[in-house]
This record gives sequence, C-alpha cells and structure tokens, in this order.
Amino acid sequence: MEEQDQVPAPTEDSFVYRHAVTVRVTHWINVICITFLLLSGLQIFNAHPRLYWGKYGADHDHAALSIETLENGNSISGVTRVGSLVIPTTGFLGASEVRGELYPRAFPAWLTIPSYQDLAGGRRWHFFFAWLFVTNGLLYMLYGIGAGHFRRDLKPNRDQLTAHHLVLEIADHARLRFPRGQEARRYNSLQKMTYLVVLFVLLPLMVATGLTMSPGVNAAFPLMLDLFGGRQSARTIHFITASLIVTFVAVHIAMVLVSGVWNNMRSMITGYYAIKPERPPS
Repeated sequence: MEEQDQVPAPTEDSFVYRHAVTVRVTHWINVICITFLLLSGLQIFNAHPRLYWGKYGADHDHAALSIETLENGNSISGVTRVGSLVIPTTGFLGASEVRGELYPRAFPAWLTIPSYQDLAGGRRWHFFFAWLFVTNGLLYMLYGIGAGHFRRDLKPNRDQLTAHHLVLEIADHARLRFPRGQEARRYNSLQKMTYLVVLFVLLPLMVATGLTMSPGVNAAFPLMLDLFGGRQSARTIHFITASLIVTFVAVHIAMVLVSGVWNNMRSMITGYYAIKPERPPS
C-alpha cells in the first residue's frame, strides 16, 4: 500500500469576522460608562467611606468596612478597617498626597470625578453615565436575543463543559497558551461562563442595588428594600458588585495584553480576528 502524502498545516494567519457592529459599539460605550461610573462612584463613597449591613448605618463602630483618617498631633495617617482587621493605607486610602502634603481623603483625588470633594457633582456624573449604561445594556440584550448572539457565541457547547476540557483550559491559561486554529474561532468555556455571570448576575445586581438606594424608587417599589435587606445592605452589595466588575475588567485587560494586543484591538474595532495556524503535532 502506497503511503499517502501528508497535507501540510497552514502557516499563515486567516481572518474571521468575529464581532458584529452592535457588539463593538456597545462594548466601547460600556468602556466609557464603566470608567466614569467607577470614578464618580468613588467620589460618592468619599462622602461617607463606610459600609454597613442592615437597614441603618449610624453606628460607626460596627461598619463592615471603613476608610479612616487618624490624627496624631500635627500629622495624619490613613487606615482601612475590614471588620476587626486594621490595614495601614497612608498615601493611598484615608490620607493621600497632594503637592507633597498629606490630606484626609478616603480615595485619592486622582481616582475620583470631580477630583475635588463634591458629592453633588459626583452624583450628577454617576447618574448620567448610569442611565447611559443601562440604555446601552438593554440595546445589547435585545441584539443578543434577537440576532442569536447569546445562543451562538456565549452559550457553552456540550464538549466545552466536560471536566476534562475545563481542566485543560485552566492549565493552558496558567501557562499562557491560547487557542489556535478552529478552537480560536469561538470563545473558550472560561470566557463564556465568565461573560454570562457578568451579563446576567453582576450587572443586573449592580443596577438593582443602585436603584434601591434611591428614595424615589423606594417610594414606588418598597419591596426592593426588603429584597436587599435595607438601603445600607444594598449599598454594600453595590460596592462589592462594582469591585467584582473592576476585577473582571482588570483580568480582561491582562488577557488582552498577553494574548495579542493588536489582534484583540483590531477585532473590537474592525470586527476581524486573526486565527493563528494550529501547532504541528509534537
């Protein structure tokens, strides 16, 4: 029997249309909204840098988390308390430097909008971008359902949910090995599950707890206060949820950097993603 010639593996990148216009536009609007929501949210938090659990938050000694400024004669220092744990955070939280001098401030000026202490200004920025964020999210949801984006691109396939496949993906991520060939044409299972948790758990929870802190919404829908255990509990959940979303964004940016900045950026600007050829079998 004659030995068949082996077909050589492709050596050049191929391009696939990965992101539709709606996905790209809503993605970049989200980038802008989340940035301004975070910075203005920290401005609002600075007005009362303590988190409580329950309906009331008058007892400063029982805050679940607090950022404090301690005075010692003519000097100040910053500490962050998480329960009974006290962490020195001078220079960043509680006491930050402005023009070479320490000032009492929960989050530093460079991390808030506006940079100076202004609760009313922070609230205006926050509410504007919050409604833009919600509107943009609803448009994305309508597209995702109507165009089959969720079913086609974000629903994990049966083969992606096997224990063997998940272990291999985790191992590949730990070694910074990313998919090539046919596997690179779709999101991996870790990406899909993470995106689904963010889209259908964290973001709705953040919006719902944000609305629960509004007296006007409380008057119209008092059940929301009971659902989240009071306004102070809603504020704490809002802060935790926002922190988890910031963590997701940080990991997302890190993955973009290590897996190919230009390729990922091009796909989210033009829609086209370069597929690397599969590695030859060893």
